[in-house]
Amino acid sequence: MVDWNTEYLAAGGNRHPSAADWDPASGLLAFGADRNIATWSPLDDGYQGVKALLRGHTDIVNAVKFFPIQKAFSQTILSGSVDQTIRVWQAKPESATGFHLVATLDGHESSVNCLTVFKGTNVFASGSADATIRIWRIESLEDEISVEKLQTIKTKPRFFPLALALHSLGAGEDLVLVATGTTGIMQVYVASNNGRFCHQVTLPGHEGWIRSLGITRERESVDSDLLVASASQDKYIRLWRVTQGKPKTNLETESALRSLSNKAHELRTPQNSYSVSFEALLLGHEDWIYTISWRLDKERLRLLSASADNSLAIWESEQNSGVWVCVTRLGEINAQKGSITATGSTGGFYIGLWSPDGEKLVSLGRTGSWRLWNYHRDQDGWLQGVGVSGHTKPVAAVTWSKDGSYLLSTGSDQTTRLHAAWKRGSKCSWHEMARPQIHGYDLNCIDSIGQSMFISGADEKLLRVFDEPRATADLLDTLCDIYTNVAQNLPDAANIPVLGLSNKAIESATGEEHNTAGHADAETLKSTVDCQTLQVDCPPLEDQLARHTLWPEREKLYGHGFEISAVASSHDGTVIATSCRASSLDHAVIRLYTTREWHEVKPSLIAHSLTVTTLSFSSDDRYLVSVGRDRQWAIFERDVIRPQGYLLKHSNPKAHSRMILDACWAPLEAGRVFATAGRDKTVKIWSISAMGTECMTTITAAFSVTAVDISSRLLQNNIVIAIGTETGNISLHILQIPNWTVKRTFELEKS
Repeated sequence: MVDWNTEYLAAGGNRHPSAADWDPASGLLAFGADRNIATWSPLDDGYQGVKALLRGHTDIVNAVKFFPIQKAFSQTILSGSVDQTIRVWQAKPESATGFHLVATLDGHESSVNCLTVFKGTNVFASGSADATIRIWRIESLEDEISVEKLQTIKTKPRFFPLALALHSLGAGEDLVLVATGTTGIMQVYVASNNGRFCHQVTLPGHEGWIRSLGITRERESVDSDLLVASASQDKYIRLWRVTQGKPKTNLETESALRSLSNKAHELRTPQNSYSVSFEALLLGHEDWIYTISWRLDKERLRLLSASADNSLAIWESEQNSGVWVCVTRLGEINAQKGSITATGSTGGFYIGLWSPDGEKLVSLGRTGSWRLWNYHRDQDGWLQGVGVSGHTKPVAAVTWSKDGSYLLSTGSDQTTRLHAAWKRGSKCSWHEMARPQIHGYDLNCIDSIGQSMFISGADEKLLRVFDEPRATADLLDTLCDIYTNVAQNLPDAANIPVLGLSNKAIESATGEEHNTAGHADAETLKSTVDCQTLQVDCPPLEDQLARHTLWPEREKLYGHGFEISAVASSHDGTVIATSCRASSLDHAVIRLYTTREWHEVKPSLIAHSLTVTTLSFSSDDRYLVSVGRDRQWAIFERDVIRPQGYLLKHSNPKAHSRMILDACWAPLEAGRVFATAGRDKTVKIWSISAMGTECMTTITAAFSVTAVDISSRLLQNNIVIAIGTETGNISLHILQIPNWTVKRTFELEKS
């Protein structure tokens, strides 16, 4: 039995205010990651990051909620998606992900935007872009979960629900549901004895869409008043008080209420009456407010808000005056912002959550990264800890450094990220250690050149080459035991000039240099000082990744007429092969460049008639294989007379019945062998000999094969081939050499 373990998962969070929840019982945090649900334990001192990905939804996950654990339930997660479904996940320790899907709820006719639950009830509510709110009841039947739809509420006036909040009224079984969304009003519904919810009150006040709601008791006693908070795009937070008993109706009170525009609204049930009145207006944020979250600890009530103004705020009511004030502000509150585009800022915070003990906070920013904030009593302040990060859009390419010490990834979120193992004694965990490239175009391909350089191609007509800066080299040496042994002097760091897309190398300035450089440009000098070598004892935090870990750009390579589609670097680091998207023979050429002078090697290599999807050099760089959408592969052999050039040696115009999407080489010990993967659901193993080429083996998959790779060495005359399909499935196939027959196959469990 072969045991395969997931070593590292990197996934960025979805930028939706309802797309995350922190379970107070287990300390597990679940958040939407594209169409998956990622689980993470922020309280884990091993810093293992994302634990698993729950797969099931077919579109973006908008809402995630933990269902409060009751005696009849194990740990349960509810999720809502753009695919118009709600899915129920239950804890299953023997599963690779720790959860399994137990129910899929249909009924909504558009995207599910929000969910709400309340501890002590088996009722939850969902809001959708079909302008309806649905009430559901969940029950446990032996080992199964049953979910029943109780009610459908159509919003009037019509709006799309973006936030819901559910709570009990007083000590009885009365429930209150507050709903809001693409409107400036809040609608209040009341249900008695778990009956049907009836609309009773509409609360006006906000001047923009309301993004988040929160309800809590003012004190821990069950007869305490309720406080309802609403956060809006108008930059304000409004608080409302719900008290038991009818509102006062004497003439003096009515006159005062009218003068203050603070009408007391009545909520009625068959047994009780309640009143709702405006409590406070919280001012302080300078942009849209996305989420709010209450925290009640030992009669201390706090409210956390997350805003697009790059800040988190903690609000408390002063004991003497009762006035709500901001007591703590966290985030990017200085003038210099981190960058997500060439010159843009982080884009604010979309989610802010309390930890179960109230001593930690997490926040999700535009880059898809989670920041962890720890409260230190000795310093009476909040300091950042190690969070998790990942791409927020499809990852287009990954490549190992030439020595395999770190991994580079790039994708449609226009960033390139460096991942490496943080080693500290006997403990080891993987993290994003640098963000070398922040681009203005979607990135399509990447490859490493030598030990401290890489090249990437994007939806532009040129390629960019980057050098490792001293800041990153020292960071990898300190935290990861990766020593960069290069003869040339490395630049200290890099920054992006205003209105520029090219990372420029800069040198760090000492205090003496800073004092004597009075004639220097102030902005340039500021960047020089700010981008000094990182001195950290843990993986870089999100603001450090966005500011201090850029790699300077060395070269731009021109020549292609359309978006770059593939790039490969020879193992000796002397030649680079590139291709672009093409629909004709003229543009489907492969261009070669030398790394010594960065000149193009003429003439270009001609073999394909459509886009070349993958390029790969053999381990000794003698051969270059190319595959494309025209269903053929081509082999180019290194020119003996002119080593920087290659000549067409073999080609197969009908290698697959559909387009070929990937190719790779086997190690030399296995012979001159390469593999191709196609949309025809096959992987073919080819051998090159003096007589020509021959297909040795065909491996059939259940779906179109989009990626293939072969282990770099033999294992007892066996070789391992990894195959990835368009559905996300990964399988490992062990083949016996030299007859290339499949001995065993392993399906890696979806995590």
